[in-house]
Amino acid sequence: MEMPTPNAAVLARKARLVERLQRVLPEDAVIHDEAETRAYECDALTAYKCPPMLAVLPASTQEVSGVLRICHEEGVPVVPRGSGTSLAGGALPTADSVILGVARMNDVLETDYANRIIRVQSGRTNLSVTGAVEEEDFFYAPDPSSQLACAIAGNVAMNSGGAHCLKYGVTTNNLLGVTMVMMDGTVVEIGGGHLDAGGLDLLGVICGSEGQLGVVTEATLRILRKPEGARPVLIAFDDNEVAGHCVSDIIKSGILPVAIEFMDTLCIQACENFAKAGYPDCHALLIVEVEGSEAEIDYQLSKIVEIAKRHNPVELRESQSAEESAKIWLGRKSAFGAMGQMNDYMCLDGTIPVSSLPMVLRRIGELSEQYGLPVGNVFHAGDGNMHPLILFDANKPGDLELCEEFGAEILKLCVDAGGCLTGEHGVGVEKRDLMLHQYTAEDLEAQMAVKDVFDPAWLLNPAKVFPLSVTETRREAKIAAE
Repeated sequence: MEMPTPNAAVLARKARLVERLQRVLPEDAVIHDEAETRAYECDALTAYKCPPMLAVLPASTQEVSGVLRICHEEGVPVVPRGSGTSLAGGALPTADSVILGVARMNDVLETDYANRIIRVQSGRTNLSVTGAVEEEDFFYAPDPSSQLACAIAGNVAMNSGGAHCLKYGVTTNNLLGVTMVMMDGTVVEIGGGHLDAGGLDLLGVICGSEGQLGVVTEATLRILRKPEGARPVLIAFDDNEVAGHCVSDIIKSGILPVAIEFMDTLCIQACENFAKAGYPDCHALLIVEVEGSEAEIDYQLSKIVEIAKRHNPVELRESQSAEESAKIWLGRKSAFGAMGQMNDYMCLDGTIPVSSLPMVLRRIGELSEQYGLPVGNVFHAGDGNMHPLILFDANKPGDLELCEEFGAEILKLCVDAGGCLTGEHGVGVEKRDLMLHQYTAEDLEAQMAVKDVFDPAWLLNPAKVFPLSVTETRREAKIAAE
């Protein structure tokens, strides 16, 4: 993975930068020892590593503002970091950058049950948002598999989703406002505790912008009443394509489950070994969950079972208790960790039309044979958000490069099927060089023009989202114009 050459002039200013940052932050919030900065050399895309020049851990919007103002004056790149769970290298540093971690910013600032909102600092973990309101029978809907660890900051940056996004949407559908610090230290408020702000949809621009435009320090989120009840059903098949057709038919029927999750043989076995969820021995497994009153649940499940039976499942099993439901979901939520016990893997997240599921699953199987690398498929089938996990051996020369080439073919397949490169993980560095497969140069120019407005010096989260070839050509053109 190509990264920009470190700026020697910036590296030479390290001592002065440390001194200035220690004036606006507590001493233990400025990490400059080379051994200690290695804790921030990568995120969950561990194939790529680069220790940053420094790392800082501010605890408030004011401290973030002070850090960014100093870095702006010194011309130092800044890489925002939530909990470091990004699977796309979204928080990968450059050698001349400062990692700005928000882990210490984890307070609940306001809870308004009457208007169904909560305002939190952006370092608060996803699951702990629900934890703050569940005693009042409320919850926060987006639920990434990493929700125990991932931060709201990263959720906003990547527009994260989760298993229940089919019904409740992803982060952008549950985000009402942010406090954001611009690269020059300016603090801005966008949106707030109301449904829609007037004027331009700046909040829609910020959510999913991958730390390219500013550092989000606070977020106002929508919280919802917990449903009366929920119940999943397991539907097992002997064929991936048949399972894909079943998903398509459920969606076409007009029934809206809260979640439809898909796992294939490799993932089923890994999850069963890890979580002992009682999964059947099959080639493809669907977890379909519905919610509401008991009458609503019974009605919806009866329709889903009726549709599933048309596809000759090898097993149909409705959860009979809250404990069984929790166990079923523990298996699915453990998928990424369970697969990690088998081998190194690269997790993708291309998104496709639901109707294309059978064809894409078949083609992924063919590519797996072509490249000689196993693939486990686990994904949010209801909205076509694929998560192929390509297994490889990081210690075997050439295996990582082969895996990257294979992954690129899968992502191109998703785009060619009418989908896109990412559903919730973001572009980061992983898909950066594939952006021209989805967008024209003119499309990318329009996107980069937005970054120019928010971050004219291009100091925020360098080497992410846009292909280096495009940004370098653009930089040379700007220099020539000046």
